[in-house]
Amino acid sequence: IISLVMPFVQITAFLDIPGQDNLTPLARLEKYAFSDNIFNRQIIARGLLDVFRDFSNNEEDFLTVMEIVVRLSEDAEPTVRTELMEQIPPIAIFLQESRPKFPTAFFEYLMPIVVRYLTDVNNQVRKAGQEALLILLEQDLIAQSDIENKVCPILLDLSAPDSDDEYKVEAVNIICKMASMLSRTTVEQMLLPRFCELCSDGKLFQVRKICAANFGDICNAVGQEATERLLIPKFFELCSDSVWGMRKACAECFMAVSYTTSPEVRRSKLSPLFISLISDTCRWVRQAAFQSLGPFISTFANPSSAGLYIREDGSLSIRPLMQDVNSNSCQLSNNITLMPSSTNATLPSPGEDVSRLSQGDRVAAGVIEVTKDSSFPGMNSRLQSAEDVFNTFLYWRPPLPDISQDLELLQFKTEKHKDSCSVPCNNCVDIIPQPLLDQYLSMTDPARAQTVDTEIAKHCAYSLPGVALTLGRQNWHCLKDTYETLASDVQWKVRRTLAFSIHELAVILGDQLTAADLVPIFNGFLKDLDEVRIGVLKHLYDFLKLLHADKRREYLYQLQEFVVTDNSRNWRFRYELAEQLILILELYNPNDVYDYLRHIALTLCSDKVSEVRWISFKLVGDSVHLLFYANNANALGLNFINELVVRFRHCSKWVGRQAFAFICQAAVEEECMPVDQFVEHLLPSLLSLASDPVPNVRVLLAKALRQTLLEKAYFKSVGNPHLEAAEETVLALQSDRDQDVSFFATIKLKQGNVDSTAIEKHN
Repeated sequence: IISLVMPFVQITAFLDIPGQDNLTPLARLEKYAFSDNIFNRQIIARGLLDVFRDFSNNEEDFLTVMEIVVRLSEDAEPTVRTELMEQIPPIAIFLQESRPKFPTAFFEYLMPIVVRYLTDVNNQVRKAGQEALLILLEQDLIAQSDIENKVCPILLDLSAPDSDDEYKVEAVNIICKMASMLSRTTVEQMLLPRFCELCSDGKLFQVRKICAANFGDICNAVGQEATERLLIPKFFELCSDSVWGMRKACAECFMAVSYTTSPEVRRSKLSPLFISLISDTCRWVRQAAFQSLGPFISTFANPSSAGLYIREDGSLSIRPLMQDVNSNSCQLSNNITLMPSSTNATLPSPGEDVSRLSQGDRVAAGVIEVTKDSSFPGMNSRLQSAEDVFNTFLYWRPPLPDISQDLELLQFKTEKHKDSCSVPCNNCVDIIPQPLLDQYLSMTDPARAQTVDTEIAKHCAYSLPGVALTLGRQNWHCLKDTYETLASDVQWKVRRTLAFSIHELAVILGDQLTAADLVPIFNGFLKDLDEVRIGVLKHLYDFLKLLHADKRREYLYQLQEFVVTDNSRNWRFRYELAEQLILILELYNPNDVYDYLRHIALTLCSDKVSEVRWISFKLVGDSVHLLFYANNANALGLNFINELVVRFRHCSKWVGRQAFAFICQAAVEEECMPVDQFVEHLLPSLLSLASDPVPNVRVLLAKALRQTLLEKAYFKSVGNPHLEAAEETVLALQSDRDQDVSFFATIKLKQGNVDSTAIEKHN
């Protein structure tokens, strides 16, 4: 009977049923826990958490339950032991939260069960024990002493050379998974020596494969010193293993291993090792190596040279530095303009010390920084401090000084810069080894798709922003051809990958390179398949805000094209467009918003899909706000709301009139326009909806009046001439023939004081 009843009744409720026998609930629990019926024992094990919740308040009852659990853990049936072990983590979490003596109870009763199950004869029970152990470690429920004195010794025994093969494979797997949850000292002193032995296990390739697959996690757990001293030699062994699966696993975790090493080891040891993997005789190894190539290159990134800085939370972010002369990548000529067009640099005031200016401001101001270099003989005697080189007071007042020496120096530096550009990728060798860059650039070779991986170009596209960040914008010319090749790839998945990351690449390259090299590709993506266009659309705001205002304005004509999709049922595309336009509003002046974005917003407000319409109403509200509160744009705002009245209030379809009520409610709630303008131009049309023949329209009117308008201080003020008209409309709606209309006209919704059941019923 219990096996039929218990799936539907909480176990403790069943144990409290009076009259079924003369036993107490605890005695009844013990009776069924050791019943001859296996199903009864399974259900008791499955319901142990509920048992602890009901019996943990009394110390004597709690100890009785614990003893029952210990006895039940020795059940001969594996399914009972498995069910019990699955309950150990939630029981431990409950006891930690509810009992002050939790550590003692867990140490004496539950922890021995977990440890014992790691060596159980049944593999399902062992698997349940391993999963429970990881959960307990993740929740920090196991004491350090238990880890060192109970867990680790068992795992070391199971992974010993003479251990059973099946137990050994399971033990090394659990060692690798728990390494990231233990202290560095524990891993290094207790587990690392055994892990190194297992990497050389000649008996079972499965053991070596697990070690190879988790090698990066172990490196991260023990840190740089132990990695370079003990693990890198083992990594070399695994990378040359006779089983190709081992070498493939090493290629897949290469980035994680590289991240833990020093730049010297990364360049001198890991780089040649990776080249051997990328040239492996096995196609699957080469495939994995090429997939990891870009991520591996990204570990060579130097934060200072790549234009990065570390935030307070420890994350890397791109420093928005102004471009210097070197970042203009071979674009200097004899007619040099030192001030970049993108820089709104502030020239120093008369007498200001330019040595305190930022690098970008020095370039903009025309300051020439000279280093003590043998290639500039005699320059130290010609140029003194930065204040002598440039000062607005000295330079722009007669008599003008002689600047011939400065011009000579500038011309010399320009010629030197030209010469350095004749070998485009020389600078890259200082950042990453040339063989790695050559292999990465070869990923667009059609032959690679035939001999390595048909999706190798996609992997190249995916990692390109990371490679570009590593090389820095000054070396973009090394990647430019590769990027253009990927952008014209016949596979739309490759182009889609680039489309999703083009905004990130624009941040890395800066506005000048973006305008020259990325904008044409961006324009091509705009006319591509919807699968590619969505990548551009999702980050449209992020990309447009990086462009100059004049370049950005060119896209006003093209935004309308996003409304049209290859498949009209792809409504999420239009929804995304509305979300992006809400952000994009701030990038354009009121005239542009009125002339271009207004038309798109109104089109989306009439979409067939309600989700698109609702997000578009917010777009309309934000547009109205911008037009009314921008300087000298009040007339545009009035024209817009008059158009809203014509298009929606007098719409022949009821959804249009309902939309008008919602827009009016949002305009008041979000304060999108001055209230005096609202009551003059929108309120009369809104109140006239009280006679609309469609109840859904009147329902939204009732909500707008009752929930929003009449709650505003303006309408509550005594003597307000518009208050009477609004209250009369509400009274008329309260006696409406439709019960939903009358309900929402009557109820006064306030947060925390709402009968949700009544609202759901009337919705």
